[in-house]
Amino acid sequence: MKAAAFAYHRPATVAEAVHMLGEFGDDAKILAGGQSLVPMLAMRLTHFDNLIDISRVTELNDIDRQDDTVRIGAATPHALVGMDDEVAESVPLLTMATPHIGHFQIRTRGTLGGAIAHADPAAEYAAVALALDATIEATSPRGTREIGAAEFFTGLWETALAPDEILTAVRFPVWSGRCGFGVQEFARRHGDFAIAGAVVGIELDDDNRVSRCGIGLLGLGSTPKRATPAEAAVTGTPIGNVTAEEIGRLAMSQLTDVPADLQGSASYRTRVGAAMVARAWTQASVEALNA
Repeated sequence: MKAAAFAYHRPATVAEAVHMLGEFGDDAKILAGGQSLVPMLAMRLTHFDNLIDISRVTELNDIDRQDDTVRIGAATPHALVGMDDEVAESVPLLTMATPHIGHFQIRTRGTLGGAIAHADPAAEYAAVALALDATIEATSPRGTREIGAAEFFTGLWETALAPDEILTAVRFPVWSGRCGFGVQEFARRHGDFAIAGAVVGIELDDDNRVSRCGIGLLGLGSTPKRATPAEAAVTGTPIGNVTAEEIGRLAMSQLTDVPADLQGSASYRTRVGAAMVARAWTQASVEALNA
């Protein structure tokens, strides 16, 4: 199938893009890398009269370390995020998650902001944003506001963005000290959407107690999830007293809307999810202990 007819617009600035979005209203959609939107248009799963392409808005394509955060412009491609030395040093979870996103062609065209704004429950960057308490910047005719990742994902492919808002950047906190990170996911084939997956960040104090923990889950609900019961259970606990299997079980204990489809039943996804959390926890804890 082919997409229904639409008008194509290419603004040069964020201000111009925001103006267009306000002018066209519900008949407009932001296009960044197009790796999620274009297939949906081609299959006639959605339609918009106006597409506003922000891929060449230069102010949305940058990576900037600002004190204890890394700010990444919304139109920055996955490939650049995955190759950037500053990101690798400051936000290793993004570097580790990037190779799991589709194939290299998708990573070349797809963008960080587009992936997060699309709010797919199996999206790797969305899970990282949740685990690290990232902050989303949204710009509208009223100015720019900040949205915490915990409040951003509201439903299947739904976010807290207002109809006239554009996601312009995401700020990721920089973890310092004795930290370790892990990313694990399971898919039928490399490049497929994950049946279940997990991203884990751990920070240890001088006594090897867990001082901070972030666990993001993907493919295990109608939105990306954060395993807050598991995080709370291990914080302040000596890492040697924590078993990976228990962390996996605790991470699944909060889930009430695990999907069931042709890829597997809800119980199957839950078992796989627990195993992915356990593996990511082990990967992160080994790194933290050796830091």
